[in-house]
Amino acid sequence: MRTVCTADQMRAAEQVFLDSHPDVDLMQAAADALTDAAVRMLLGDELLEDSAEWLAQQRVLVLAGPGNNGGDGLFAAARLSEAGWLVDVCQVLGTAHQQGRRAAQTAGCGEVGLDQIADRHYDLAIDAVLGIGGRPGIPESLIHLDAVLRESGTAVLAVDLPSGLSADSGEVTTAMHATTTVTFASAKWCHVGYPAVTRCGQVIVADIGVAVDDADQIDDVADLARRWPVPGPRSSKYSRGVVGLDTGSQQYPGAGVLGVLGALRAGAGMVRCVGPDNVRSHVVNRAPSVVCAEGRVQAWVVGSGWGPAEDNSARLDRRLADGLPTVVDADALAVLPRRIPENCLFTPHAGELAGMLGVERAEVEADPRGHALAGARMFGATVLVKGSIQWVADPDGQVSAALPGPGWTGQAGSGDTLAGICGTLLAAGLSAREAALTGAGIQALAASRHPGPYSPDQLADLLPQVIGDLV
Repeated sequence: MRTVCTADQMRAAEQVFLDSHPDVDLMQAAADALTDAAVRMLLGDELLEDSAEWLAQQRVLVLAGPGNNGGDGLFAAARLSEAGWLVDVCQVLGTAHQQGRRAAQTAGCGEVGLDQIADRHYDLAIDAVLGIGGRPGIPESLIHLDAVLRESGTAVLAVDLPSGLSADSGEVTTAMHATTTVTFASAKWCHVGYPAVTRCGQVIVADIGVAVDDADQIDDVADLARRWPVPGPRSSKYSRGVVGLDTGSQQYPGAGVLGVLGALRAGAGMVRCVGPDNVRSHVVNRAPSVVCAEGRVQAWVVGSGWGPAEDNSARLDRRLADGLPTVVDADALAVLPRRIPENCLFTPHAGELAGMLGVERAEVEADPRGHALAGARMFGATVLVKGSIQWVADPDGQVSAALPGPGWTGQAGSGDTLAGICGTLLAAGLSAREAALTGAGIQALAASRHPGPYSPDQLADLLPQVIGDLV
């Protein structure tokens, strides 16, 4: 897992570090990390020993803003100039960082205006305009410059984040594009959330000595690969896991089909469908290997596509009475009993979680992490709250985020498929927390590797390929 923090968490951690290390200059540490990344982008990993003549032919542009972000860039400009590169500095916004500008001037850096950049060739541009404290968006002049740099094929190294992004969000209004981003101590949410992550390029987290102790953890692809249940030569349908789905209704049979496809394509040893007759008919037509009869299962998936039926409480109680790990989704979340079996997983979206907690949806959307934890503690079950960042909270207070994916999965039916995937993982023996992180992550990974408006059933059909590549 990686750590991810907010801008406020980062600033607080820096202050704690400075209070205990008053003689350390964090800006110089950041400039060192930035310079190292710039050198590797210019020369590659095979750094040349005798490259003075070549360096003198390469030109670097440093785009500086006000404050510490601009200071980081200006001190890096000075280091690159002293090492032999031709370096131009352009003060894009505000007043230059005084000491940084003095260092750049002393090192022999040139100064250019925005209107001069298009007429020059640069091998690397360093975006040090706006950092984690900047407001989202960039002025028209920077939008134009970003287009110029992209058209010319100039590599761009961003300091902390590409200018225009919000450190705490995956959203994008207007922002620069980076080939590589160097951030410090911990990744920020724009480095992992879509679509902002597509602006960041390769993200390097540089160690500058600061520890962000309250940073959150977020899954990565290696975590998915490590946890995924891979069958062995002696595996059987029961050792791989039999998952039962009591999903769908006369009104919403498709939810039953989508959940089954999620479970089946995730690698269940066997899938049982015990929903209404019309649901079973649709399921067998789409997936003939599914057994449409009651019998032994190792985990249940319930609630998807039930609709607001009068017998939902009894339907849920019947499945929970088995005491098995259960994925509780959609309409079943509105009729939760007070006692829940161990190792159960709830998969609400923001509106459903708001109903469970008796709060407004806007409150959940403003703080999905906190409300996921509140739900886990209230009901004694693991909660996966669906959204652009999918939080997984346990009753013991542990909270993590699943591997993020693009917005293409935000469509009707994706949650039904996800419930089935998680059901397969529960049946295979994963804990509710592991099943939530791994199920949400594999769906996000499939969408990332096959971008576009795939419907939930189409994306489910791509899961075997993605899982095969993963493991």
